[in-house]
Amino acid sequence: MEDIDTDQIIPARFLKATTREGFGLNVFRDWRYDMEGSPKPHFILNHPRYSGEILVAGRNFGCGSSREHAAWALSDYGFTAVVSSFFADIFKNNALNNSLLPVQVSEEFLQKIFRAAFADPKTVIHIDVEKQTISIPGLQLEEHFDINPHKKICIMNGYDDIDYLLSMRDKTEEFEKARIHDYSLAK
Repeated sequence: MEDIDTDQIIPARFLKATTREGFGLNVFRDWRYDMEGSPKPHFILNHPRYSGEILVAGRNFGCGSSREHAAWALSDYGFTAVVSSFFADIFKNNALNNSLLPVQVSEEFLQKIFRAAFADPKTVIHIDVEKQTISIPGLQLEEHFDINPHKKICIMNGYDDIDYLLSMRDKTEEFEKARIHDYSLAK
């Protein structure tokens, strides 16, 4: 599906919590469950043939309101990456800030992924963050994707922004000592 907005990812009525835990239970709630709370068998996340840590979605994923809860819900459900041919900017940033990797591919490559997954639900999709590639090894398909260099380091190391800054503590202290030393010499 295209144009999946954040209210479809996690409906507003489930946004009462202020911690990240538990949102995965209600990810795509209105599509996954009927009014009585029973799983809808036709919805793909309820189908036993499909599973994994990578969500493959249609164009314009994460549009709509700017709720960070959408990234929380997808991560809490167990997804580590979302693949689409286009992401809403705010969703993309929220995802990266919460260690959920948004992988933007060409529409052509996205369609190849869909065809492969529908033909064989056990299709392996490999994402190499360091090389910035996504591939389907069994079909020799591969495409490059872009990621902000700072966020790439964070994703690769499991850092949030504070962890990233703390990882640079020694370099920062070294820089400050040199700057103070240089300033003293200039006087």
